[in-house]
Amino acid sequence: MSATQSHSFASLVDRTPRISGAELVATLVPPPQFANASFDSYVPDDNYESQARARDLLRDFVSPRGAGNGKGGGFFGFGRKKTAAAPAAAQKPGVYLDGGFGVGKTHLLAASWHAQQGRKYFGTFIEYTALVGALGYAGAVSVLEGAKLICIDEFELDDPGDTMLMTRLIGDLTKTGSKFVATSNTPPNALGEGRFAAADFLREIQAMSDRFTTIRIDGVDYRQRDLEGEAVSLSDEAYQFALADVTASGLRMTDDSFDSLIAHLATVHPSSYIGLLEGVQTIGLRDVHELTDQSAALRFVAFVDRVYDAQIPIRSTGLALTEIFGGGMIDGGYRKKYQRCQSRLNALTSHEIG
Repeated sequence: MSATQSHSFASLVDRTPRISGAELVATLVPPPQFANASFDSYVPDDNYESQARARDLLRDFVSPRGAGNGKGGGFFGFGRKKTAAAPAAAQKPGVYLDGGFGVGKTHLLAASWHAQQGRKYFGTFIEYTALVGALGYAGAVSVLEGAKLICIDEFELDDPGDTMLMTRLIGDLTKTGSKFVATSNTPPNALGEGRFAAADFLREIQAMSDRFTTIRIDGVDYRQRDLEGEAVSLSDEAYQFALADVTASGLRMTDDSFDSLIAHLATVHPSSYIGLLEGVQTIGLRDVHELTDQSAALRFVAFVDRVYDAQIPIRSTGLALTEIFGGGMIDGGYRKKYQRCQSRLNALTSHEIG
């Protein structure tokens, strides 16, 4: 008798979560893996000076040296020895972390959130746009206004309407004194480059760039330092043993076909993907295959982002999950997004259970 015959496993496709506006606000905190992130626990790579420099600049941004003593530390607390960069930085209410995936941007973003005193929020770009969708623009502003710090992880550039919405939100909230730290894999003066050419979109992009001081972080993807090759794919027999092993360890594993999950994701708003994962400790996906529909691929990327935030291991059969983006998608306008997802899938399929 097989593991699937002798045990009943939960299914992701049986879940249809709906997250309310109030619940969305409650989730605007760093994900569990960064619950204790700090500037001290960030270990910069000695081969890339920009990592330590970014950490020090952000530390001063959220806790300026000399603050409250009337001796002027400037935007980054450059203090008594003013540099040419200080006056320009002092006028900007935001910091933009630009760099490749896996160089520690989210760790630094979470460290900034933890170091900031007072009311503060931390969320992905899609979580903030979902909040606007749930509460309306005025409602979202009323919830967020007055916050000392608002952190935006992975600023998305897929939809010019959403990007303009966020730049408007940033503009309105900076007027109430809020500071921002945002991350992305593309610097603000290059947002939308090669994809959109509408004059109003480009104008909004420039407006956002004008509000942020950009910090470039160089480095290599830390998730891949001890990993090689593609995401791990199991044989059907090994997958059955994985199901049995998880059951024996007392953990909860889901079991779904790749096709059924992809179809189900289209019925759930991305802001509610986190609800699919409640109580799940390992994810099982059978018969993984190449995706050629870009909308389906982008939904899966958003799902993997939530899985990675929760650090839930994945066990799968079929095509290696790092090879699913077909039809030239990996070379298109969403290349960096897919590459980030590949990096995360490699780590999640190599993640030990238990």
